[in-house]
Amino acid sequence: MADRRMEDNLVQFVGVTGTSTRDARKFLEKYKRVDVAIDAYYNNPHEFSVPTRHQPALTAPSTSKLTTLFNKYKDPDGDEITVDGTIKLCSDLEVDPEDVVLLAVAFELKSPGIGCWTKQGWTEGWKALGVDSIPAMKGILQKLTTKLSNDPDYFRKVYNHTFEFGRSDGQRSLGIESAQAFWGLLLPHGLKGPALSHINAESSDGDVSMEYEEGWRPEYIEWWFDYLNDKGGKSVSRDTWVMFLDFLRSIDSRFENYNPEGRVDLILESTRVLMQAPQRHGLQL
Repeated sequence: MADRRMEDNLVQFVGVTGTSTRDARKFLEKYKRVDVAIDAYYNNPHEFSVPTRHQPALTAPSTSKLTTLFNKYKDPDGDEITVDGTIKLCSDLEVDPEDVVLLAVAFELKSPGIGCWTKQGWTEGWKALGVDSIPAMKGILQKLTTKLSNDPDYFRKVYNHTFEFGRSDGQRSLGIESAQAFWGLLLPHGLKGPALSHINAESSDGDVSMEYEEGWRPEYIEWWFDYLNDKGGKSVSRDTWVMFLDFLRSIDSRFENYNPEGRVDLILESTRVLMQAPQRHGLQL
């Protein structure tokens, strides 16, 4: 049983990180849990690397190089990188400014808002990721993209940070248009891999129910947006934002196993509406 569990963990670890099975085993043997091991890998992917006579020891990212890059993109009249600098950075990184991976970068660099990067967050964030050059940053973007669709814990961290990141100054809630835009980026990406994999409910006798286990489907995203637009709300609260993630991971494909205890009214009401959505769209669940 232990060997089978290790093999399953190895497959998941390698699938998320793209590293070798040999290195994956070292991280798993030290950190035991897959999620903890994956976080440790991204914090220091070279933890188990041993330099040889022909391979010099890996050096830490250079603060001076990161400062030079920051100054290249920062607002000439300010102390932060703003929208213009962000567009230039995206061009150099060869990434679309609306690519979902930038939400992961915003989390890693502790961006305080859309198109805004502080020097401290920039320096500490890229150093933690182990890079200090544009070519190396391009490689990290690929890894973050994969991690965001494969690692449920990481997806949740980026998802929750996006709410704080996306709010306007002085606002406690996220504007409805912004919320839908962010959901439109995050949810389809998470559904590509295990990040938003369905959590099967347990029956009263403790057995895992296999009925309707498919869970949330990509087309349900538009149904959720239709519900919000019909409701006419202008913002999404933090509670709704956070609890919606649990909702879509736990609901079955027929919206029959949702436990409303402790949930906000908006999610509970939307469950009833979403149950009727297939009929409105001429579909059958």
